[in-house]
Amino acid sequence: MAVYSMTGYASGQRELGAAAAGAESRGTGAGRLGLEIRSVNSRFLDLAFKLSEDLRQHEPALRELLQGQLRRGKVELRAYLESGADQALREPGPRALQRLASLQDTVRTWLPDARPLSVADVLRLGTGEAAGTADPGPLLLELATQAVADLREARAREGARLADMLLGHLRQLRELAAQAAPLVPQLVEQQRARFLERWNEAMGLADGGATPEAAQDRALAEATAFAIRIDVAEELTRLAAHLDEIERLVKKGGDVGKRLDFLIQELHREANTLGSKSAALELTRISVDMKVLVEQMREQVQNIE
Repeated sequence: MAVYSMTGYASGQRELGAAAAGAESRGTGAGRLGLEIRSVNSRFLDLAFKLSEDLRQHEPALRELLQGQLRRGKVELRAYLESGADQALREPGPRALQRLASLQDTVRTWLPDARPLSVADVLRLGTGEAAGTADPGPLLLELATQAVADLREARAREGARLADMLLGHLRQLRELAAQAAPLVPQLVEQQRARFLERWNEAMGLADGGATPEAAQDRALAEATAFAIRIDVAEELTRLAAHLDEIERLVKKGGDVGKRLDFLIQELHREANTLGSKSAALELTRISVDMKVLVEQMREQVQNIE
């Protein structure tokens, strides 16, 4: 299963067929239906619709379509109808004008205070008879279905790039962990030798106030305490476990964004602890490099569905 990004874009347009033969005979285009879908990252599925007034009644069907195909992301769907080239200013026919006048007289007989028809009203209503079009709902859903499929393909392509990046960073983190593992025993042995050397120097200056055996035991105890304080074996073990789980999720794919985000937080915790226990410049450098990689992974994981 693929890893999906929450970032994507898709669009499409379709010509609306004229319902009236008269419109076709005069070469009048019925119009064009357009649709755009944009999505960016979000913690949940956040849908927003920008529909023209004549398409607003189809919002529930569009919402159901998106909810069935997408899991997370801030998604904006915009749909609109564009009139044909001649439709906006087409002259009303005589029959349409007669019918409008008759209807206006009937209305004003019962409602004397009704406002008379304006020129804009006549142009809008008078051309509707000759240039009527079929309900755009079925075509809108067809166009939206194709656009959602294109959006998922775009999100899958972006998700594949994110997955490759994450796997590359996982390899680098494993290399850094492998560099850190042998440093701790070396530091402990160096510190043990340093303690013994200092205690031997102190014993040479002392007047027999302590036995050599007691001094050596004290030095070994100090070295042991130092070893415990800088031991990062548990951190490296947990870090390796988190890396294995992240790799498994990335290769599995699907709806893994929230789990990956949690694991990235745990990676950062282990890398930070590694730095706080550092007793050598090299170990500090490794911790800083780890945190840089983890932060880069965090930014990308927040885009995964």
